Amino acid sequence: MTSAVSLKLNHEFRRLYSKGKSAVSPCVAVYCRRNRLGYNRLGLTVGTKVGKAVVRNRTRRRIREAYRLHEGEIRRGYDIVVVARVRCAFSRYGEIERALLKTLDKLGLLVKEG
Repeated sequence: MTSAVSLKLNHEFRRLYSKGKSAVSPCVAVYCRRNRLGYNRLGLTVGTKVGKAVVRNRTRRRIREAYRLHEGEIRRGYDIVVVARVRCAFSRYGEIERALLKTLDKLGLLVKEG
């Protein structure tokens, strides 16, 4: 299984915010848009409202791990930006994982089995 490439350029984030589809949950907001590549690109945003650097980095690691574990269930060829909300810093890993999967499902990014 290949891991997603990181989104790093500011104009790519802005394009997703303005032209992409979005879904929100109490922990995360997810923006997505189809790209013409055969793989996904993942961007993470954790603002200073979430907490200090240690808290932001821990939140970022948890979101990245939840994405990594379920990467096989996510459709290919999308740019995805996950924005952590303040509540994400105080949530357990299981809640973050469920919130991410729920929002990805709302956007139609999860592959249905069976």
